[in-house]
Amino acid sequence: MEQITARHLTADLYGCKTSPLADEDSLRTKVSALFEESGFHVMASTIQDLSDDHAALLLLLSEGHFAIHLYRDLAYVAADLFLCEPSAAPEGLLQKIRNIFKPEKFRTTYLKRGDFSVNGADMKPQTTTRVAPLRRIHNTGAKVIRLLAHRKH
Repeated sequence: MEQITARHLTADLYGCKTSPLADEDSLRTKVSALFEESGFHVMASTIQDLSDDHAALLLLLSEGHFAIHLYRDLAYVAADLFLCEPSAAPEGLLQKIRNIFKPEKFRTTYLKRGDFSVNGADMKPQTTTRVAPLRRIHNTGAKVIRLLAHRKH
């Protein structure tokens, strides 16, 4: 029987829309409301500029925590969602966060934390990488253009 204490999901979001990265107060309000609407209890939230192009948003939840690092110049967001409930479903929340930033590409890593299973825990994280369809079209188009340009020479 599997017994775990928490679920942990990390995500890298590449090619994010710049508008959510620019308005930090609006982002903090929007993300806090998203968690509250999803049935979680936000105990505290803060957003801090760490450098000219890097800010961090932290939410302390009674069920865990959520942190995102925003890198404006890179249009990149690193997200970390830790839920201290064995039955928690962090994937749904992360999908809502992705909808805010609308990344071109993202990568997620899902971990079961505190796995005390009798048969021994497989400690390798389950990693899923997905590429948005528009990015695939762009990459394919670029390859075709390079191929055609190479053939002309």
